[in-house]
Amino acid sequence: MTKRSHASASRSGAPGGASRVRRRALLGAVVLVVLVALAGLTAYLTRDGRSPSKDAAAHASSAAPTTSPSTASSPGTRPKSLPAPPTTRDPVAFGKAAAAALWSYDTRAYSRRELVSALRGWLTPESQYADRASVDAIIPSPVLWKEMAANRQFATATVHEGHFPDAFTKALKTDPGAITRTSVYAVTVSGKQSIAWKGSPAAGAESRVATLAVQCRPNHPCALAGVMPSVAP
Repeated sequence: MTKRSHASASRSGAPGGASRVRRRALLGAVVLVVLVALAGLTAYLTRDGRSPSKDAAAHASSAAPTTSPSTASSPGTRPKSLPAPPTTRDPVAFGKAAAAALWSYDTRAYSRRELVSALRGWLTPESQYADRASVDAIIPSPVLWKEMAANRQFATATVHEGHFPDAFTKALKTDPGAITRTSVYAVTVSGKQSIAWKGSPAAGAESRVATLAVQCRPNHPCALAGVMPSVAP
């Protein structure tokens, strides 16, 4: 009943409104402008501008599992602290760590407000590129969080693979300088989310995949720009 997946939780807690849709559309335009201008792949930007986009689902690519410092491979492992962004200039490495943080939560260890504050700390300080709503939408709603907390529910994540989407890579090879203004990269990450709760320490696991917008300015650590409304393979 309250033991539902994090994906379901995120849909329940997703804020609506035209402003959020416009914000996510802007993020998509910023990250994928190279694709549109150089490869003509407007399909990546095809989505309903009047309603929030739904989380996209896809099967994870086969690759040797690698676990970031923010992940846990066992559903019985309790996260020791709130997720903190790594100091790296590698957009793929940062994207993998960010996905692990977004797919993990622990109602036993901290409040929803604390988790929201921690995840917002991953965002770029450049407000024109930071899509806060796309990150907030992944966190379970206050009502759902309360129900989950009553059952001491928590989720851990294992990241399997991260990469630049194929079309994004091809576009960058065509014109490497096209991204220099924003320094925002698309990174697709696949992995697994394991959920457990009181009385069920070994619950099932579900595959997860997401495309994140990661900003990596020269000589600065990477930061999260947002979560794309659809997955780019």
